Amino acid sequence: MPVLYESFQSALEDKNGKKLFYPRVLRAGNVSTSQIAKEIAAYSSLSPGDVKNTLDNLVTVVSQHLQSSESVTIDGFGTFRLVMKSGGNGVETADEVSAAQSSLTVRFLPCSTRNLDGTIATRSLVTGARCVRFDRAPSSASGSDGEEPDQKPGGDSGEAQDPAA
Repeated sequence: MPVLYESFQSALEDKNGKKLFYPRVLRAGNVSTSQIAKEIAAYSSLSPGDVKNTLDNLVTVVSQHLQSSESVTIDGFGTFRLVMKSGGNGVETADEVSAAQSSLTVRFLPCSTRNLDGTIATRSLVTGARCVRFDRAPSSASGSDGEEPDQKPGGDSGEAQDPAA
């Protein structure tokens, strides 16, 4: 199934005073831990209950490591880390800095490989994804009735460049 997207207009104006349009992923629903456990169990010799228990324990262990100021890397998946977000409420001296100025949030970076020139070659979880504009998608949203998904020049199937690269 392709990744569906829609167009949306930015609330912010560009340097020319225009509010430009950009693509935005549409979410078609949510998959629960129980559903993920059933699907993983189908690939393994474990029961859905065993897999769900393992996933629940994974969340507990990852949380413990994050709360100990450690990042957590799951090979082939990505890295989780805690960051503090301050909403523009800085103080004048380093001595005044307090955790109360910010909130903790988790950042996730999918694992990736790089080409020799440093550009991203693959990014786990999105490599091979096809993007189709939802209002132009076939009714099954699979792209199988001959409609080609939108692609960027060079055939890169819509994967966005990593702004940090």
